[in-house]
Amino acid sequence: MTLFKQEPVVKTEMLIRKPVEEVFEAFINPEITSNFWFTKSSGRLEIGKRVLWEWEMYGVSDEIYVKDIEKNKRILIVSSDGTFIKWLFNQTTNNETLVSIENYGFVGNTDEVLNQCIDAMGGYTIVLCGLKAFLEHKIVLNLVLDKAPDLM
Repeated sequence: MTLFKQEPVVKTEMLIRKPVEEVFEAFINPEITSNFWFTKSSGRLEIGKRVLWEWEMYGVSDEIYVKDIEKNKRILIVSSDGTFIKWLFNQTTNNETLVSIENYGFVGNTDEVLNQCIDAMGGYTIVLCGLKAFLEHKIVLNLVLDKAPDLM
């Protein structure tokens, strides 16, 4: 039983100096996403579709369900652990987009939920940093690969 009075929501965001269409496409299209997050995907994100994401270097994967997409505005998925991940895309200028990632629906006792929140915050912050480097400078930083080399 979780003792939180309000459901915890992990939120991280980053300004990406690229048009919203380009930033949105980076999360929909696995050919782009694999440059800063997972290594392999079974396909593009589309409403109602199940997609398998793989991190081959760690031997782990996640089958996600695409619950909703609003082009250039929002993506909502459900992860295989039952948590929800929502991306919000806010075009601030013609060449700048504020990306927010929210993760919620954690289950477990207080310590378990807290650990899940900490892991999610760190993970999604790394994803946004990798996205920024890739889209703005065409640099692949290998952040996800290098985060836990002892697990490889």
